[in-house]
Amino acid sequence: MAPPVPPARRPELPPVHAAVICVSAPCLVISPEHGQLTGHGLDGIYRSGRRLLSRCVLRVGGRDPVAVQGRSLGADRAAFTATVRTGAEAGPDPDIGVERVRHADGTERITLRSFASRPLRLPVEIRLGTDLAQLAAVAAGRAGPELPAGVHAAGLRWSTGEAQAVTTAEPAPDDALASSGLLRWQLELGPGESRTIELRTGQARASRAPAGQVANPLADARAEGDDPRAETWFRTSVEDLGALLLRDHEEPADAYAAAGVPWRLGLAPAESLWAARMALPLGTGLAAATLRTLARIQTGGRGPDAGKIPGPLRGAGPHLPPGCTGTEATLAFPAVLAEARRWGLPQGEVERLLPAAERCLDWLRGALGGDGFLADPDPGPRRCETQAHAHRAALLGADLLAGCGRPGAAEWQERAAALRARFREAFWIDGPDGGRPAAALHPDGRPLPRLTGATAHLLDTGLLGGGLLAPGLLDRVRTEQLARLLGAPAMDCGWGLRSMAAREPGHNPFGHRSGAVRAHESAVAVAGLAQAGFEKEAAALLRGLLDAAERFGYRLPEMYAAEQRTAGSAPLPHPAACRPAAVAAAAGVHALAALAGIRPDAPAGTVALVPMPGAPLGALRLAGLRVAGEPFAVRISRLGLGMVEEAADALQLGG
Repeated sequence: MAPPVPPARRPELPPVHAAVICVSAPCLVISPEHGQLTGHGLDGIYRSGRRLLSRCVLRVGGRDPVAVQGRSLGADRAAFTATVRTGAEAGPDPDIGVERVRHADGTERITLRSFASRPLRLPVEIRLGTDLAQLAAVAAGRAGPELPAGVHAAGLRWSTGEAQAVTTAEPAPDDALASSGLLRWQLELGPGESRTIELRTGQARASRAPAGQVANPLADARAEGDDPRAETWFRTSVEDLGALLLRDHEEPADAYAAAGVPWRLGLAPAESLWAARMALPLGTGLAAATLRTLARIQTGGRGPDAGKIPGPLRGAGPHLPPGCTGTEATLAFPAVLAEARRWGLPQGEVERLLPAAERCLDWLRGALGGDGFLADPDPGPRRCETQAHAHRAALLGADLLAGCGRPGAAEWQERAAALRARFREAFWIDGPDGGRPAAALHPDGRPLPRLTGATAHLLDTGLLGGGLLAPGLLDRVRTEQLARLLGAPAMDCGWGLRSMAAREPGHNPFGHRSGAVRAHESAVAVAGLAQAGFEKEAAALLRGLLDAAERFGYRLPEMYAAEQRTAGSAPLPHPAACRPAAVAAAAGVHALAALAGIRPDAPAGTVALVPMPGAPLGALRLAGLRVAGEPFAVRISRLGLGMVEEAADALQLGG
């Protein structure tokens, strides 16, 4: 009998934590820190998932430039500084400066500046190449050899049966060698003079690839205050969200946030909805377009999946089997629509999307198990956060139905109340330290006694009318106990919230659901703790997130290692994390907006402010937000007092 064949091992994702990434979806550039695209690993200029250029190696005066610095200049561009010693001057000082500014759209400007005291004649070479491989093949190590090049106008061209790429140069090179992929110039540089070579890489022609593929529905909001880092974090978060916008192929006017780069530059329904929800202070446009996009792919018919939003499987760590993000997205759909209505989504838009939200609720009605809980997947565990999402969908769905004059609100309020009662009995594990919520219930009802960051979702109840928050699954006493647990060092590592407590069996500081900090979950915890009145724990997590954002250049990865913070330490990157990622970018907006506690009710014409007491970042002003479709600005004083500075004329300040 032949021995069993072991399952195929999934290819490991190449590390990207040290890469400099530029993105303007669907355009993407992945560069090493030194700036030379070497043709190895993930290096390259990509468009719609295909690598158009994998090699772009510069030599000046027969020498490789010495890399000095690589830095991001924004979501869609980066700069790489290097120097060259040509030997024209005695001593150790470089006499040529090299500045390369690379854009996500495939444009690169290479500027050479002479520091020499006499004129120089410099030979400049750029070696180009590509395999025209798909990113998935590159990541799996199956890219294949570089393709032969052909001379094309002022540059080179590569093609296969299904794809092509063109790189052109301005000024045109003095010589182009297709056999070696080489462009050559002889440049004359006087003392202090500069010369610039511009490369443009595209799919079919010499023109620049369009940057900014869709109209950006996000308001050009800004933050300013006592802590200048808040301004930079907020601005970077908004820029990264805008850079991740993709248009829906069916309706190009609709944009949604891609999940992240480099691995998930596409639609991931749960992440796209979470990003849209956390970005509601920037306007309802992204939420509306995302909801319309997902409504078009909602499962139809009459089967058990009717009404469900499709979604890919996601790993859940070694303690729980994979769950389907389609469940999370389906539960998020009515909640996001309900909250977008409160932020000012026009009633006509709400009514067009309401049938899809009702189908999501119909799916939830049929998916609840005999024990009243929702499995993810079914059959499978009843996850703590899944019950929180289901409860929020029920309550906000009821609010949506009632506000739109549709039947069913009372039913969903009753279902939510029943879920609260069952959850408090089945999910809470009593103990001498006050107890904790279980991470999940096994199908046979046994609790999984892990303390995880997913419990933060129990504090995220959602916004109802009149500035009120929906009731939570926990009572006040247990909410206070959960807040104490989330604020303790076992969960708060100093850089954010761990996805699993440090003392739990199987804890891994790099584990995406078994220890690592997940940026959006930390932001959910900040907002939830603040809303529940636990400002000390909320402020500590917020400061940790801001400190981590500063260390990561204000572009938080979707996750990073939850090593305990010590004096002089820095947060450690996760090698495979997407950066930027939609939910991590939106987390910056969500966490800082939590300081102001903005609770709008556009249908009622009111907005309430419930600022976080103590003003943990000092005075803060948020301007350029949008409530009820109009500009909105709020200022928080050093005493934690809130004042509306700009709002729609029809809005009244409520409780």
